[in-house]
Amino acid sequence: MNYAEFLEVVGKRARMPAAEAANIIRATLTTLAEGISGGEAHDLATQLPEEVRGYLHKEVDFAERLDLVEFRNEVGARAGMDDQRAGEAARAVLTTLREAVSAEELEDLEAELPKDIRQLLHPVGRGVGA
Repeated sequence: MNYAEFLEVVGKRARMPAAEAANIIRATLTTLAEGISGGEAHDLATQLPEEVRGYLHKEVDFAERLDLVEFRNEVGARAGMDDQRAGEAARAVLTTLREAVSAEELEDLEAELPKDIRQLLHPVGRGVGA
């Protein structure tokens, strides 16, 4: 999946224009990088469009443990939106990410995330969209 496709899919799922979608992609991936190891962030980045790889860059291998509430708070603060909307938009990003990477990489990512954040990798019926 190239960047234009990634941006378009996130925008449709999150029901927002491209500029806002680019902002939520940045906020979500930057926050995601904090919660996974440096090695996993690097591996994940290699399978994503070049334009978003830098958001997953880490200087350390340490993974900060975030729960879903903290994750939404961080994404919301970075994106400048309320936590509820940030959670919905982050799901749009992570669901799209899920489609953009290999099954093996998705499995590695899920292994590093707490269960409550892992749920954001999967679409919901009506809300954000599938």
